[in-house]
Amino acid sequence: MTSNDTVPELLLQDEALRDGLQMESRIFSLEEKLHLYRMLRNAGIKRIQVGSFVHPRIVPQMADTDELIRTIGREDDCEVSALILNDKGLERALSCGVSHVSMSVSVSDTHSRKNARRPAAEALASMTALIREAMTAGLDIRAGLQCVFGCVYEGRIAESAVLNAAEKMIQSGAREINLADTTGMADPWSIRHLVAVFRREYPDVLISLHLHDTRGLGLANIFSGYESGVRSFDVCAGGLGGCPFVKGAAGNVPTEDAVNMFESLGVPTGIDLAALVEAVAFLENTLERTLPGRMRRVLANQKTCT
Repeated sequence: MTSNDTVPELLLQDEALRDGLQMESRIFSLEEKLHLYRMLRNAGIKRIQVGSFVHPRIVPQMADTDELIRTIGREDDCEVSALILNDKGLERALSCGVSHVSMSVSVSDTHSRKNARRPAAEALASMTALIREAMTAGLDIRAGLQCVFGCVYEGRIAESAVLNAAEKMIQSGAREINLADTTGMADPWSIRHLVAVFRREYPDVLISLHLHDTRGLGLANIFSGYESGVRSFDVCAGGLGGCPFVKGAAGNVPTEDAVNMFESLGVPTGIDLAALVEAVAFLENTLERTLPGRMRRVLANQKTCT
């Protein structure tokens, strides 16, 4: 068991292949996904979430997640991860051989009914059972809670509801809790406050943050989390992403902007920024539009000026 008093190495988990692409109507082929994965891996990303095990009719972009994971196989320099939302997803995860999984539910009842098509309490009870099953099967799991900083449908989420859900996941064996700002309603103060509460209540449980940039506070929220002792953050090349069931939701914090911030602060990421923005360029060229991340344009302008 790892204590939060022991500061782990910074981990930036890229989710362009999952959270990033799930909103895109332009379906990426298996070959394109493999190309993006390899660009991110070669840039130095140590964990990449490559997809989710959801029904292809609901999220067509994720239809080939199983095949993508089998094609990638096991690699020493990069951990492949995927998202599980239900029992069918766990079956698929075990079948394709993925080693790391995120197992996530919403603490907002309205969002849960839209996203998972079941009440939040029911989804939580099912997920805690699945966590035990996944751990028994030898999977490395990260339990996740969505909408912890607020919901566009319900407003503020009670802190007690978040802690109650986390407690149930921890009792099921989870040793990492991912706190997700699904709707982008967090601010640096709320990040600092909730992280402090978690560290006090569960000192032996790791905390990671999944932050959307809907209100332009993504990087500030990451910095607040880092100052509060968090060392694992979900990011997304180019700032792609969003939630299909949250109107107006923007993407995650751009990976390249997070890398630039940490490196500027003297915090090593182990990620090659120039190689990373090439992956962003691939995404922009494929999607035929400019993405929200800033550092690709910054580096391009620097080349022009030299």
